[in-house]
Amino acid sequence: MNTFVPSLKYLGALFVTNLKATLALRVAFWLQAGLMVVNNLVFFTIWPIFFNRYDSVNGWKLGHMAVLYGVSCTAFGVWVVVAGGVRDMAQLISDGDLDTYLTLPKNPLVRTVASRMQGSGWGDLITGIGLLSFSGVIGAWEVPLVILCVACASLIYTSTGIIAQSVAFWAGPIGSLARQFTEFLISFSVYPGSMFSGVVKVILFTIVPAGFISHLPLELIANKRWEMGAALVGATTVYCLLAIWVFSAGLRRYESGNRFGVQA
Repeated sequence: MNTFVPSLKYLGALFVTNLKATLALRVAFWLQAGLMVVNNLVFFTIWPIFFNRYDSVNGWKLGHMAVLYGVSCTAFGVWVVVAGGVRDMAQLISDGDLDTYLTLPKNPLVRTVASRMQGSGWGDLITGIGLLSFSGVIGAWEVPLVILCVACASLIYTSTGIIAQSVAFWAGPIGSLARQFTEFLISFSVYPGSMFSGVVKVILFTIVPAGFISHLPLELIANKRWEMGAALVGATTVYCLLAIWVFSAGLRRYESGNRFGVQA
């Protein structure tokens, strides 16, 4: 608790600073956000066409898909808006540029993940909130559940991103591979959970935790399966702790032998 509150305040200050920097280029900001909204809606349009022909498939309807997409998009948006620096961690590590954050008095992990804001993430937020609002599934009573699910899903996105990017401590420049892992995670999070079974389903609740990002939240929001809420919070805690542990372990290796660069 002694470090949590100061870290939270510091994170808030970084968010404000990053937001000002992003809005400094207003045309680029709105272009990025707008194109992301269009991109997301283009991908989603397949489902209205599909459910216009089939009313439901294995209990899934268009409203359920809107919630699935909505939670995933909103959570991803929160991630890259608040902690967009995660996506560049592998490059910082392999180039030795992490030194900049190690010399600061604040937690290096917090400072690194919150070092950037991606303007396109606001487009994800707009898309996600819009889909949730018009899904026909979300009412006033579901709003607290949506907030919980989005918060947990964004933390899982962030944690898995940190873990994937931190592999660079041992494997060198794997930034593109880590980003592909994220794209892989997103792809599985926007398809119905009923499509997957057996080994694939186990993977989606462990190595590639798309199940915790959108499949399980949908069960909690739409079907009020309260045990899913406990499972979601528990899984989020595990992934967050694992991310902190992996980064800390890698940081010890970085301090002992990685290549250091000098920033002007």
